Amino acid sequence: MERIWPFDEKSQVSGRILRALPPGQVDFYTSGRASNEAAYLFQLFAREYGTNNFPDCSNMCHEPTSVGLPQSIGIGKGTVSLDDFEHCELIISIGHNPGTNHPRMMGTLHECARRNVPIIVFNPLRERALERFADPQNWLEMATYGSTRIASTYYQVDAGGDAAALKGIMKALLAMEADQGNILDRDFIDIYTEGFDDFAADLNATSWEDIEKASGLSRADLESVAKLYAESNATIVTYGMGVTQHSRGTANVRLIADLLFLRGNFGKPGAGICPLRGHSNVQGNRTVGITEKPSEDFLERIENVFGFKPPREHGHDAVKTAQAMIDGTCKALICLGGNFAVALPDPEQAFPAMKTLDLSVHIGTKLNRTHLLVGREAYIFPCLGRTELDVQGTGPQSMTVEDSMSMVHASAGKLAPASEHLRSEPAIIAGMAQATLPNTRVAWADLIADYDRIRDLIEKTVPGFDDFNGRIRVPGGFRLPLPPTERKWPTPSGKAVFSVYGGVKEDADVLAGENVLRLMTIRSHDQYNTTIYALDDRYRGVFGRRDVLFMNESDMSARGLEHGDLVDIETIVTGRKLQLKGLTAIAYENIVRGSVAAYYPEANVLVPLDYIDKESGTPSYKSIPVRVVRSETT
Repeated sequence: MERIWPFDEKSQVSGRILRALPPGQVDFYTSGRASNEAAYLFQLFAREYGTNNFPDCSNMCHEPTSVGLPQSIGIGKGTVSLDDFEHCELIISIGHNPGTNHPRMMGTLHECARRNVPIIVFNPLRERALERFADPQNWLEMATYGSTRIASTYYQVDAGGDAAALKGIMKALLAMEADQGNILDRDFIDIYTEGFDDFAADLNATSWEDIEKASGLSRADLESVAKLYAESNATIVTYGMGVTQHSRGTANVRLIADLLFLRGNFGKPGAGICPLRGHSNVQGNRTVGITEKPSEDFLERIENVFGFKPPREHGHDAVKTAQAMIDGTCKALICLGGNFAVALPDPEQAFPAMKTLDLSVHIGTKLNRTHLLVGREAYIFPCLGRTELDVQGTGPQSMTVEDSMSMVHASAGKLAPASEHLRSEPAIIAGMAQATLPNTRVAWADLIADYDRIRDLIEKTVPGFDDFNGRIRVPGGFRLPLPPTERKWPTPSGKAVFSVYGGVKEDADVLAGENVLRLMTIRSHDQYNTTIYALDDRYRGVFGRRDVLFMNESDMSARGLEHGDLVDIETIVTGRKLQLKGLTAIAYENIVRGSVAAYYPEANVLVPLDYIDKESGTPSYKSIPVRVVRSETT
């Protein structure tokens, strides 16, 4: 068999260790930075090897979208395009900070604000870019130091109170319908949905007192939002990890879909649901097969095209992988990008567990903290970056990604590689597969010679990629099919499904305890995911440090604290004592009372590994019940 490149000792050792391990003891982690081509080969390698253990970055951020939206609308993706923002009449923004985490979205929100589209924001923190934004491509704003107001109304919902706020808006809509009629889109509800009666009964049974207490917002506030929503003929709801990273994140996502159902805001211009994802291809990786819960249809296609029988049992997500490392049942971890251990919750358990592995392999463009957590054998394979020229057997190659709007487009690096010895991600994956699978059914060397051949296989095994190679050569690429935009619902019943969210707040019994606050982990201005470029957070006025805790001044006063005091934080939802000591408390007027915030990933030490959304497995980084006291640190 032709080899992709001469195997060195590291490749041979890695392959030998993997061949000696049961496939269930090996996990394959994927960062959203990987291209569709690399991700597809990665899942192909793992499934021919014999496992569905696919922890990925989506497990730690938007997995509630991937789990919740299929239950509601039949697909795990958003339904809006950038064109929809040009036709919408209202935007409701919940739980995200696009100024730092989704800068492309800021330009879109800026354009909508300038044409007087109301933008209603729900967020425990008043984020600068959601209040006012100066577009760097707007010469007048740049020349005059001007800016545009973004949020027409800003509601500081309590951390963990999103469900209560959404239920309040919808309860108000039902009351308006009862009083005056013509508020709900009855035709849409009757024709395209099911479950409305149970959904409405739950809203009617939920008291305004509970909604106000749980959300931190008044009935009048939520009724005002309902009125604006009722007046809009085309509404988009955008949301981020402030919705998903909760112990009931999946249910939160479904409530957003419910709100849109009430006014028929699917399948018409200017309307729909818009989850905002961070990595360039976190959505595309899932589309081409990076999932621990593959569909039977996908597995059958793999079997028919490649001639091997992929495993059917569900594998590990990110948290289950960490737990398997801790209990010793995971022996090897292969990482396609990412900073796995640092991104995980509970580093006091996750870091030592990495050191117990028989093998860890990291494919990446730069070093990170996880690479230093070495076990018995640990290897780093430096790879080409997205901007570097990738030349294979048939010449320069391009790779594709899928964005949050389900648009697939190709790009090709043009810069000279940093070293002549660097290989591309697809080439490294294919080489490892060859070293591990002596009887492989896949023509790995042929695929690496021309990435068009990888895309041909994606076309054969993943629906929606018809004429893949032809369509990516059209400027702008193409959009994958989204049935809900045509009011078609790939659910078991063929209809969109209303949900019932019992109660109004996650962990209400825990939060009823004395002096309990809700901790959110946040990112700074000079940060991208776990990568910290500088110690400044100029949007929030913090410079040269990250060891701080943002607190409302009233919460500080209630605990006898003053601005600048050192504090200790302790998590109260675990049998173990999770603490972070010696942070400097900052009196921050832009955070809602009852909520506190600290920087990610440093505050991950306070996030229990098992404090997750039970439906999706996503850790609750945005809603950790904690107590804050004056520090004992001297």
